Amino acid sequence: MTALVTGGTGLLGRKLLEELPDAAVLTRDPERARPSLGSVALHRWEPEAGPVPAEALHGVDVVFNLAGDPVAQGRWTSEKKRRIRDSRVVGTRNLVAALASSEQQPEVLVSASAVGFYGDQGAQECHEASPQGSGFLAEVCADWEREARAAEELGIRVVCARIGIVLARHGGALGRMLTPFKLGLGGRLANGTQWMPWIHVDDVVGLLVHAARSTSVRGALNVVAPEPVTNADFTRVLARVLRRPAILPVPKTALRLAFGEMSELLTASQRVVPLAAQRTGYEFRHAELGAALEALLSASSHEVVT
Repeated sequence: MTALVTGGTGLLGRKLLEELPDAAVLTRDPERARPSLGSVALHRWEPEAGPVPAEALHGVDVVFNLAGDPVAQGRWTSEKKRRIRDSRVVGTRNLVAALASSEQQPEVLVSASAVGFYGDQGAQECHEASPQGSGFLAEVCADWEREARAAEELGIRVVCARIGIVLARHGGALGRMLTPFKLGLGGRLANGTQWMPWIHVDDVVGLLVHAARSTSVRGALNVVAPEPVTNADFTRVLARVLRRPAILPVPKTALRLAFGEMSELLTASQRVVPLAAQRTGYEFRHAELGAALEALLSASSHEVVT
């Protein structure tokens, strides 16, 4: 499987590349990416502006489209929201245009999306056929997926991977949580009843590869663990694994003051289930939260960087 990856310098991109023996990367800055990506072939690409180099698409079987401005870094100013949207929507549009003009199209496009597609759904269970929710992220995800699915008109199988809250040893959501929890300052967010569609990073990579290799996977794919938990339950399990108390809840008003509109990432409730993954035979490596956290936070890996 010869692959081309956008967003290869991010957390998921780097982990995915470890599983791809024959891959190249589209990146804004090849010189800056080189130290972290080693000998992987690099091609310069500006997602919102520039065309994809024709040589980057030569002989490619699968394209993994993971590029996007980080959603959880910085307040959502008007400029930040523009970058979040354009890096995904315009970037994917330009990528599909390049596929259309290529002499040979790949067999499959696996394009990232997010569980933000569903908006805030309370305790309502969300599967791949559930409707789009409301709010900024839901609109971005819907437009992002629409641009990706335009590749279906080229005869390319398209998978839109709606990725949940990624738990990883280095970085990601867990990395940001560890310091306050290790200091005994952790606690639930708001009332803690919001559902958290978590997933271990190994299963994110596993599902992306599964999507590329399994012809039965197409359209939306929820990239989440099969056992979602509430924020209160997540807090309790993380505190138990770290052997620390978690008794300092953070009020919703404090979250809004600290993060502005971005606080909806922390308080939206999304009880997302991976029906498509299960129906197409994917076997989760980390299906239960406690075991997943134990694997990530074993004695040899307690030092997690953000």
